[in-house]
Amino acid sequence: MVSALESGFILALLGTCLISLILVSVARREAKAVRDQANEDAREQRVHLKDRAHDLDVRLEAVHAAERDLAAERRGVRKQRQQLQAREIALVGKEEGIAAARAAAEAQIEERLLRAASTTLERARQELHERLLAEATRRAADEVTQIESRARHEAETRAQQLLVTAMQRAVPATVTSATTSAVVLPTDDMRGRIIGKEGRNITMFQALTGVDLIVDDASRTVLLSSFDVERREVATLALERLVADGRINPHRIEEAYEAALEGSSGRALAAGHQAARDADVVGLPEAVVLALGRLRLRSSHGQNVLVHSVEVARVAGILAAEVGADAPLARRAGLLHDLGKGLEGEGTHAEAGAALLVRHGEDRLVVNAVAAHHDEVLPESVEAVLVQVADACSAARPGARPQEAAHFAQRMEQIEEIVEGLDGVSRALVMASGREVRVVVDPEVVGDRSLDQLAQRVARRISEQVEIPGALRVTVVRELRSVAMVGDLPASEGTTTSD
Repeated sequence: MVSALESGFILALLGTCLISLILVSVARREAKAVRDQANEDAREQRVHLKDRAHDLDVRLEAVHAAERDLAAERRGVRKQRQQLQAREIALVGKEEGIAAARAAAEAQIEERLLRAASTTLERARQELHERLLAEATRRAADEVTQIESRARHEAETRAQQLLVTAMQRAVPATVTSATTSAVVLPTDDMRGRIIGKEGRNITMFQALTGVDLIVDDASRTVLLSSFDVERREVATLALERLVADGRINPHRIEEAYEAALEGSSGRALAAGHQAARDADVVGLPEAVVLALGRLRLRSSHGQNVLVHSVEVARVAGILAAEVGADAPLARRAGLLHDLGKGLEGEGTHAEAGAALLVRHGEDRLVVNAVAAHHDEVLPESVEAVLVQVADACSAARPGARPQEAAHFAQRMEQIEEIVEGLDGVSRALVMASGREVRVVVDPEVVGDRSLDQLAQRVARRISEQVEIPGALRVTVVRELRSVAMVGDLPASEGTTTSD
């Protein structure tokens, strides 16, 4: 029985111990859970405190920035207050100056009133009239000056627009003259026919036409070379006729050459009629058309004269239409202005062209425009001036005259050196784009009776040493010794023409 009790006691004790252990274990787990929760809460609290501290720093920085802005505003307000004080002081000074000026004006008015009171009514009216007249005159002069300035500016702008429009609408392609022409052979054996046995045919052709033939064995193109444009044209037509026929011998060469010569007038007439149609000019006499067509073989500084004449006619017509002048008259004068370059005779080409037009009953204004296009005579109409403008535009536009400026200047310098080398010549001046040479002589060396002889000698010397396209006017004057001699300068002229 005791054993059962002991066993029961032991079991109870063991159960109690086991329960105690279980309770201790549970207590430990709860304590750990509480400790972990406390640590988590503490960590969250630290993060929260850190965020609040950051927010406080940001707010503190914002407060500092606001304080700095406020300080800057205070400084700006202080500066503005100082400026206002300075302006107030300046205004006070101006008010004092105005007050002083008002007082002076009042004193002056009072003085004038006192003076006016001592004068008569008629005198006061006269003074008032003079003052009003002077003021009106001054204002009118200012207004006239402004109107003239505006008119001048508008005129220049309008003139530029007219010239640009005319050149855009009338400028043709650039046509220049060369010293060679080319004929293409249909077959290779044609080269041998042209040369002939022992060079007989080519020798005959060159001797007859005066043109050099260049036959290249590696090409079917035959070049014809000559400085004379008319010779080159006749030779080219003759060679084309021989090539087309195929029979080339001395007899056929003579026939082809004669046929080409006979057709020269017909080609000139056709070219003249075509130029008149291109320029919209009608009613020209046949002799004038023939002279006009001959310009197709002429060139000036590398510019084809006939193409240049048509261009001048178009530009002059457009300008005349724009300014309200006679457009048909301007086109007619522009087409005929260089007519004298295809004529043979003495004098300048303007004089020769005008003389031909007079002989064929041309209108007086057209004749004057032709004669005056290089200022050799005074223009008598607006159309004559427009022809001068159109001529200058056609000659000066880029690409119209491809002659190199250096070569032109060198030729002008050569002329001056030739003239200055003569006895008694003090100075030589090439003027009017190389169309006139003005010779200044020493009156102690060259007398009045020798001026004509010197002019002719200068013209002859230049023609012998320099190739001049067209006519050259030589003017000889005495060297000025005093201003009083300006009105009594004797002059003599001589002219020379070079082809």
